[in-house]
Amino acid sequence: MGKFKFLKLTVFIAILALLLVACSNSNDGNEGQANDTNEMAETDEQANDSAEEEAGTVEITDAHGTVTVPVNPKNVVALDNRAFETLSDWGVELAAAPKAVMPADSPYVSDDSVQDIGNHREPNLEIIATVDPELVIVGQRFAGYYEDIKELVPEAVVIDLDVDVSEEAETPGENLVNGFIDITTSLGKIFDKNEEAEQLVADFDQAIEDAKDAYNGTDTVMSVVVSGGDIGFAAPGSGRVWGPLYEILGWTPALEIDEASSDHQGDDISVEAIAQSNPDWIFALDRDAAVSSTEDAVPAQDVIDNSPALQDTTAVSEGQIVYAPTDTYTNESIQTFIEIFEDIANTLAK
Repeated sequence: MGKFKFLKLTVFIAILALLLVACSNSNDGNEGQANDTNEMAETDEQANDSAEEEAGTVEITDAHGTVTVPVNPKNVVALDNRAFETLSDWGVELAAAPKAVMPADSPYVSDDSVQDIGNHREPNLEIIATVDPELVIVGQRFAGYYEDIKELVPEAVVIDLDVDVSEEAETPGENLVNGFIDITTSLGKIFDKNEEAEQLVADFDQAIEDAKDAYNGTDTVMSVVVSGGDIGFAAPGSGRVWGPLYEILGWTPALEIDEASSDHQGDDISVEAIAQSNPDWIFALDRDAAVSSTEDAVPAQDVIDNSPALQDTTAVSEGQIVYAPTDTYTNESIQTFIEIFEDIANTLAK
């Protein structure tokens, strides 16, 4: 009997061992399945995060504060002359734009799929609503329509990239430089062109430094706007194109007047007064070259060269005149200003 009891106990232990092994295998299988499920969940979550990042948002700071903007938005409307060339170079498609105040050779102007809003004086803002934009880029000439546009397309993100270079600005030169950097950086974030934006900013900074180095610090400078055959005085310090450059580059103005404006046609100062200041350098903006459609428009160079009053000035007699690119009046992009600063550096360094 003792031997029989021993055999029964041995069998019982063997059976118990088998059951324990089976349970263990079952638990391992369940844990494996759980691990597989967890790994799949993590993969799905990563995929979702990647998708959200690809079609996500970025925060930028515009003239009114911090704005959340979709990355690579659909149906973009652009109204800022400082942004057109950058957007075009980056291949950004536009749904609508103010073709009347854009460079004639802009691909947006010849693209029939881009709706024409018209000029800033009598814009057809209703077109903005018809294209159902996800993003509207406001600035410069259209900055005054910011609230109207927000009300017109409440579902869209509206950003205002305007830069204050008016006579009311305390530091228009600094505002212009920082404005271009902010505009370019913001557009780079929005359209996933960060590397391209960084390169533009680097080129911009270098062009400014080269222009500063080329100026001797003593030569007097006169800036003018030529329009309709007339030469207008472009006041130092503020306004479009030339004014802020006095601060940026440390220019010595040949002439300063009280209550000068930032008018885009220049102030009504006689050519004789300009001549009497005898500037060492003249910097000229040809307004008609960018906007005139008439064949009888007189190029700025011809107007200055044929002005009897200016012939004895140092600037004209020694050929020390720098002309802004012909499309500058409608294309005040960072690319245009890079070209302007490079031209200044190259010309003054001779």
